Amino acid sequence: MTIRRISSGGEFEAKIGYCRAVVAGGFVHVAGTVGQGDTVVDQCRAALATIEKALAEAGASFADAVRVTYYLPDASEFESCWPLLREAFGANPPAATMIETALIDAKYRIEIELTALAPA
Repeated sequence: MTIRRISSGGEFEAKIGYCRAVVAGGFVHVAGTVGQGDTVVDQCRAALATIEKALAEAGASFADAVRVTYYLPDASEFESCWPLLREAFGANPPAATMIETALIDAKYRIEIELTALAPA
């Protein structure tokens, strides 16, 4: 099996020792991704853009997503992200889970982890 690692060049990838995405076993596994911004919606939008870029580098898109997990320190903020998520996934919604939990830094309001089918 071939494993392909995709880096986004984020500062923590080298510090912690991870890749933004790994293509292996017929899937694209995208690491938990946070985004910059002042609000949960801004951060969600930025995280989705980072994920979309990693998927594109793997030859995939949001249409190929099969599972997504959302992590939020405050579950009540999740609903404000729903329009962005509907737009991203459109007619191809993945299986999804939302978990309320602390994130690595209190400034982050949402982290998104995604698995997609890899291109054949």
